[in-house]
Amino acid sequence: METLEKIRKAYTEYVLDNGKQPTSVFQFAKKLKLAEAEFYTYYGSFDAIEADVWLAFFNDAKTTVENDDTYQTYSVREKVLAFYYTWIELLKAQRSFVVYSFGRLRTEHRERSVQAKVAGMGATPPILTPFKDAFMDFARDLLAEGRESKEVEPRPFVTDRYPNALWAQTLYLLDFWVRDVSKNFEKTDTAIEKAVNTSFDLIGRSPLDTLFDFAKFIYQNR
Repeated sequence: METLEKIRKAYTEYVLDNGKQPTSVFQFAKKLKLAEAEFYTYYGSFDAIEADVWLAFFNDAKTTVENDDTYQTYSVREKVLAFYYTWIELLKAQRSFVVYSFGRLRTEHRERSVQAKVAGMGATPPILTPFKDAFMDFARDLLAEGRESKEVEPRPFVTDRYPNALWAQTLYLLDFWVRDVSKNFEKTDTAIEKAVNTSFDLIGRSPLDTLFDFAKFIYQNR
């Protein structure tokens, strides 16, 4: 087992056993038979480990779907659905950690909400920032593909907000799954389907776009 994976595994086990982060890097590293200085060559803090775990969840799901030959034949809508279903399935294997971490992040975020608004900070907890950055790149690529396939309608002043909307949807689905107590998380599957279909119905071409094009044509040819 490589050192990074070893550290992540030890960290997740510690927080689940103790309900909180370790208080000492020295003691934590010592149990892993690592010098404290060596620990810092991999991670600068315990929060950095947790951020890397969240990023690994995303990367594993993305790699899994992209390595599936069938995925390459999907529409963009189907690719987003496939990603979410795969991501949630991978999260199930570490649900206890996800519930702990996401719960902690929500609590801390609520406590800092006023300060964050004053400072102009975004709504994403810093620990989720590497995950968000990777997801946004993924979303931009899929949306660009969607514009080429005409699944996504470019709209002035709105198109650039589409990746942010998909990120907000991701946080919604994560929160829904953490709170879901249905058998085999069946309600989460339904939430994914409805959320993605609604999103693509909104960002796809609609009768309003047709009306706008017609109005534009009339204006240009009056």
